[in-house]
Amino acid sequence: MKQYGLIGYPLSHSFSKKYFTEKFEREHIEDTTYHLFPIEKADELPTLLQAQPDLCGLNVTVPHKMNVLQYLDWIADDAKNAGAVNCIRISGTKLEGFNTDIYGFENSLKPLLKPQYSEALILGDGGAAQAVKCVLDKLGIAFKSVTRKAAQRHILFSELTSAHINQYKLIINTTPIGMSPKVDDCPTIPYEAITDEHLLYDLIYNPEETLFLAKGKEKGAMIKNGYEMLVLQAERSWEIWNSR
Repeated sequence: MKQYGLIGYPLSHSFSKKYFTEKFEREHIEDTTYHLFPIEKADELPTLLQAQPDLCGLNVTVPHKMNVLQYLDWIADDAKNAGAVNCIRISGTKLEGFNTDIYGFENSLKPLLKPQYSEALILGDGGAAQAVKCVLDKLGIAFKSVTRKAAQRHILFSELTSAHINQYKLIINTTPIGMSPKVDDCPTIPYEAITDEHLLYDLIYNPEETLFLAKGKEKGAMIKNGYEMLVLQAERSWEIWNSR
């Protein structure tokens, strides 16, 4: 029995389990399962692997995309550059790290790009944000990170002004703010400055239209949620797990 799964904490809402379970049924992939492994700390990974000897691959979600790196034997170059891993291939006792968020985000963003999206604001600076940064670097899109705590070359949410929104026509939410069940929340940015020249991209997929996206839509902005990115990264994970 081949076993795959997702590590993170908490795992109350998992796209991955539903997606892969349905994929296995739809494509008649037998003797293969996908499970959730809610581990609170990354240092629980070795114990999990001992307890689940049939594991062939893992997806990684918050808060472990960065702190799982220390347990890997090999890391792909783009994942090294990002400093974050969301896919682990298990080859015997060897753990190999990849970042399929990079692939998913790039291929879902590129069809939407227009000349005015030459600069971007990245809301948040966690593991998913690192993949976003790698893609923007690759595409030649300058960016600024927006965070709640002060950091070098970052903008604080409390310091954001309409001038920032006017300058940065691409705004990407990588935070969990607005995710179900807290659907009445949204990142605190000057929404009044958003126009039909903007693109708002939210990595959240549940709900389908977050308050962040709804506020952008009201102003005529193009909007995009994270569902396609998740599908693309999941399929890329499956390719990685099955390539030896």
